Amino acid sequence: MRSSTTGWLLLAPTLVILALFGVVPFIYVLVISFSQWNSFAADPVLHFNGLDNFRALVFDTDFLKSIRSTLLFGLFAVVSEIILGYFLAQLFTRDFPGKGFFRTIHTLPLVIAPIAVGAIWRLLLTPGLGPIPTYLRIWFGIDLNISRFSDQAFAAVVLMDIWHWTPLVTLTLLAALSSLPKDPFEQAQIDGANRFQVFWYVTLPMLKPAILATVFIRLMDALRTFDEIFMLTSGGPGDATRFVGLYIYRVVFPKKDYGYGAAMSVIVLYLTIVMCWLLYSALVARRDLRRPE
Repeated sequence: MRSSTTGWLLLAPTLVILALFGVVPFIYVLVISFSQWNSFAADPVLHFNGLDNFRALVFDTDFLKSIRSTLLFGLFAVVSEIILGYFLAQLFTRDFPGKGFFRTIHTLPLVIAPIAVGAIWRLLLTPGLGPIPTYLRIWFGIDLNISRFSDQAFAAVVLMDIWHWTPLVTLTLLAALSSLPKDPFEQAQIDGANRFQVFWYVTLPMLKPAILATVFIRLMDALRTFDEIFMLTSGGPGDATRFVGLYIYRVVFPKKDYGYGAAMSVIVLYLTIVMCWLLYSALVARRDLRRPE
């Protein structure tokens, strides 16, 4: 009993902080999502309107487009980061000249603030100023202008996210690779397995928990991305990079429609939880299928 009381006393400060900065704001946003409120309107009082905000979201084509663009962005960015991060992690498990220097340079994007990353890439991609459009035009005859072409803008934000967050994936998978036991690999070599078979049947199953945790983190970050995109494209051209975070920002701040913006935030949180739960369920189901009776 004394041990249990001591444990709860040690956890109490953390629980209080989580309640103040996690649970209470969520309940506040949830209450506002069922209301109509504009503090700068002629009637600044909060009015309860039931499910009207959520009902309007079903027919809001701009919101649905922003969800689609965000999901596509998350798919391309996260999958690319997992694949590239794995190969870089495999590279760092080996010794080669300049390994320490290259590893330091590779990790530097993680210490840069997201809004600074957006500013850097905006300078790099500005026509007439940035080196990327200049050299693409000189060497390959490609006219790169993310303010005019929506497909180029989308590709630019995906590449920017890959550049920024691949080091995190690399470090996570490198730690997982370094902790793998050597016996299964030695046994696979004795049995005559080739490299692909070793990867598919030995390395990948043991890396799945680390990959899943990394996908969780990156997927949640991708779905709520805002500052980098806002700095680079501001959601344009058209709605190519108008992700859901930017759409919520435009509803809440310029339009001051706090109830509608809160409803969108709740829906995005729900979608994030559902996707992460599906990923977790898929992993647990596969693990149960492989478990011997």
